[in-house]
Amino acid sequence: MSTAPAQDVEMKETPAPVAAPSNSATSAAPSALQHLKEIASLIETGAYAREVRRIARAIRLTMALRRKLKTSVVSAFLNFALTPGSEPHARLSSYLPKEDDHEMEVDTATSVVQASVKHSLPELEIFSYLLVLIFLIDQKKYSEAKACSSASIARLKNINRRTVDVLASRLYFYYSLSYEHTGDLAEIRGNLLALHQIATLRHDELGQETLLNLLLRNYLHYNLYDQAEKLRSKAPRFEAHSNQQFCRYLFYLGKIRTIQLEYTDAKESLLQAARKAPIAALGFRIQCTKWAVIVRLLLGEIPERTVFMQKGMETALRPYFELTNAVRIGDLELFKSVAEKFSATFSVDRTHNLIVRLRHNVIRTGLRNISISYSRISLADVAKKLRLDSPNPVADAESIVSKAIRDGAIDATIDHAKGWMVSKETGDIYSTNEPQMAFNSRIAFCLNMHNEAVRALRFPPNSHKEKEIAEKRRERQQQEQELAKHIAEEDDDEF
Repeated sequence: MSTAPAQDVEMKETPAPVAAPSNSATSAAPSALQHLKEIASLIETGAYAREVRRIARAIRLTMALRRKLKTSVVSAFLNFALTPGSEPHARLSSYLPKEDDHEMEVDTATSVVQASVKHSLPELEIFSYLLVLIFLIDQKKYSEAKACSSASIARLKNINRRTVDVLASRLYFYYSLSYEHTGDLAEIRGNLLALHQIATLRHDELGQETLLNLLLRNYLHYNLYDQAEKLRSKAPRFEAHSNQQFCRYLFYLGKIRTIQLEYTDAKESLLQAARKAPIAALGFRIQCTKWAVIVRLLLGEIPERTVFMQKGMETALRPYFELTNAVRIGDLELFKSVAEKFSATFSVDRTHNLIVRLRHNVIRTGLRNISISYSRISLADVAKKLRLDSPNPVADAESIVSKAIRDGAIDATIDHAKGWMVSKETGDIYSTNEPQMAFNSRIAFCLNMHNEAVRALRFPPNSHKEKEIAEKRRERQQQEQELAKHIAEEDDDEF
């Protein structure tokens, strides 16, 4: 470990005269390349020591470096990590876009000095595939990214090493993403199922998590909710290894439960996904919040105003804020105007069908407001206040009121002879079990959060095994000392 910094400093100083006359963009390349070499050293150390956490750290460092990647940097790193002329080097170099001759000359001169030692580790080869794939996707070269991802998946099938599992899970994600950008997501569904089977046989739990989420995303992309639920229910479940994958799983589960009319479970999954998501994942949290708002409205709840005022979400959640306001008031005309005004947004978010379901909730909310305001009101006035635009609004109002009374939404009776709705006096809510149920749900939520926080605590790897080994070693030494003492006593007796 002590020789690595000296070697890095020496490599950084050697190409300085070559890069000096170039522009500022080219002079920044050695810095990015230096970071990539350190990442490669970290992967190499993790592969030899079989420490997955080092490779996971290398991936996190790569994600932070992706904005600085250029063709010259990636090409120079391929020359450093792979043997020039080898099949992986030739294949990956062919995917990179061509640059002008001056930059290529600088890269070649740099790589000749820096690539004094070649590596043949599968981890470095897979990392090279991942680096090129990320670079191509960032450059919006999706056709080349498709070819690169397919080649990387074909190579992964022949490697069965636990230190590759972290890299493989990222490759699976970008493999699906590259096909999604080109609109060919259905083509890889069979391949993803085969990869999930391979990951299950190899006990690659992180790969299983990633591939299950990719398959659920694949099914939901084409509105195949029944197939997604069948896969989810039969797939093996275990303790989550990645918080990001667990958040995605909760989001997809919430969408499936929403379509299946299981709104209570859907609300819990969506809110948990939004709460567990990283602060930086703003787009994901916005999507979770949109679906959670719709589900809460379908449950008859009105989300708090602070939900729509979260930092960075105000503009994206504006259509849902106006929709919530229409549902809260119970104004059917306002609800229709909001649905038409933001129909394009709701179609893009794939929540338009759910908003159609909200029409009944708007009518019920308006009817609840009417029953609170009036002790007795005619059905004709109810139809007028609800703004029912049917051919026979009085009959429709009578049907709506009857259904609301049956479902317990309002406490009233209908006088069919006189055509009136008579509301009963509202009782004391604290004499019912509703406060107890509300407190019970809040306590259960807090206990669940506490249990998840305890499970998420990190402990040193293999600490229990090291303790056990130390105890066995002390016990063995004690037995040896007792045996030596016993032998010495026997020798004394013989004399």
